[in-house]
Amino acid sequence: MIKAKKIVTYCVIGTIAFAGNAAVSKAAEKPVAGIDLLLNNFYEENENKDIKEFLTSDEFKEYADISFANVTNYVNIRKTPNEESEILGKLYHNSAATILSEKGDWYKVKSGSVTGYVKSEFLVTGEEAAEVANSVGTRIATVNTTTLRVRKEASTESPIVALVPVGEELKVKKETDGWVKVSVNNEEIGYVSADYVNFSTEYEEAISIQEEQERLAAEEAARAAAEQEQASSTSGNGSSSGSSSKSSGTSQAKSVSSGNSGSSNSSTSSVRSRIVNYALRFEGNPYVWGGTSLTKGTDCSGFTQSVFANYGIGIPRDSRSQASGGRTISISNIRQGDLIFYAKNGSINHVALYIGNGKVISASSPKAGIKISSYDYRQPVKAVSYIN
Repeated sequence: MIKAKKIVTYCVIGTIAFAGNAAVSKAAEKPVAGIDLLLNNFYEENENKDIKEFLTSDEFKEYADISFANVTNYVNIRKTPNEESEILGKLYHNSAATILSEKGDWYKVKSGSVTGYVKSEFLVTGEEAAEVANSVGTRIATVNTTTLRVRKEASTESPIVALVPVGEELKVKKETDGWVKVSVNNEEIGYVSADYVNFSTEYEEAISIQEEQERLAAEEAARAAAEQEQASSTSGNGSSSGSSSKSSGTSQAKSVSSGNSGSSNSSTSSVRSRIVNYALRFEGNPYVWGGTSLTKGTDCSGFTQSVFANYGIGIPRDSRSQASGGRTISISNIRQGDLIFYAKNGSINHVALYIGNGKVISASSPKAGIKISSYDYRQPVKAVSYIN
């Protein structure tokens, strides 16, 4: 058995001897910031414990290269390790970053779509990172069976309170004795067997300067379009028999979706714009699994179904059915109002509405709610249009 204190030097130079066999530690290639703190803590508290057991443990693997921003608001991620260097993105408080290397008092990190440099003083690593990770991470259980039974209590004899499809992501409240207490939008829905879910932990990540600018531009455009639509609606109501802009938009959408010969490219474009502007009104509202309310809570497919329903376009309830309906289009040819689908383990499990400029809006997760993202924040697998 190799004791902890005897292996300190070897950890530093990158070669670790395990029971007579040499294993090369990629110290020059892998992050070292988190490793130092974890090992130092281990040496102090576990003098007689086998180091091999610790180095192969989930605790070591999970936190050795992770760090979190320890700032009041955000810290800039720069192109080079220099305070005058170009700013590539922002890492907000408690957002996670993977440490790639160290250069002086700077860390090279990757977070989200951003790779660059952050002053080490603004990051916590190692044992501190492990503590932060446990407090800010969102533990997710992804269903890996066709239909998973959610029970009222942690027992196979307990009543079934819900059925969850494969690929659905549930927020974990507690893991114990082969059962997982899960919730959606912080509302407990019951227990599922740990045998039928895969676990992961989600953290907030950096946002690039480009992503931030695009988000702000999209929000501003949506506000301007909504104001213009409201002004047009008010003007129209003054000279009409009193039909509302909502019913007018619904009538027009029905004409487009049914393929009437009187429909024009301009009317189709108008419907697409109206659908997108309507969807953007609900950004920031809550995600609720199984929900269809755009204000009180909805899941991803409930969101798209409810948005389209407002314009008289009927689409199926779940994401896989929505992907099978409509007209399949090339992802390279997507337009405003089209639906983009994402998969996990080969099965479609998420749908988003394309809003233009490379962005989508969707009921994302219990933590994020309804939000705007880049259309390729995950690898899209299919696109469908329900608007002719």
